[in-house]
Amino acid sequence: MQACRLSANNLACQRGERLLFRGLALELTAGQAMQVKGANGIGKSSLIRILAGLLRPLVGTVERAGSVGLLDERPALDPGLPLGSALGFWRRLDGPGDAELARLGLSGLLEVPVRYLSTGQKKRAALARLLGQEAPIWLLDEPLNGLDTRGVALVEALIAQHCAQGGIALVASHQPIALPGGAAIDLADYTA
Repeated sequence: MQACRLSANNLACQRGERLLFRGLALELTAGQAMQVKGANGIGKSSLIRILAGLLRPLVGTVERAGSVGLLDERPALDPGLPLGSALGFWRRLDGPGDAELARLGLSGLLEVPVRYLSTGQKKRAALARLLGQEAPIWLLDEPLNGLDTRGVALVEALIAQHCAQGGIALVASHQPIALPGGAAIDLADYTA
């Protein structure tokens, strides 16, 4: 895996007229994981989008060394296509990365249109796409939503494996999650 680093310095985020957080700093290097905690609406998703480069901070800087894989509430899979074809679209763009379909419990669902998958199956399909990207930096926004106990354990194991191989994982979640090293920040500490 390529060398990776993710850092943010003095970040502030404003959405509309509301200042969500300010003064946030973090730094992650290869093999590290961190959870961003906080209540709904506090700015976890906005922070993920800033770190991914999809949203500009009000102030502050973000530096990334390594490509980014983003998992959020939108699985980025065409709902009209069978799962295998939807994942195949991304495989043609991302390369032949290992999506670990059997481990994710998706092997028997490749002919099922994405729109018919359950919430948990869609989440696991989004994880398959993330794995196929082989990005060293994972930004995961509420990755446990819609997953049963076994699914939660699988996500925790995937993150641990990713970090053990030299990747970075930043997980925004209001739910408890076991991460290597157990580092966490609470956005409530950075609210205006």
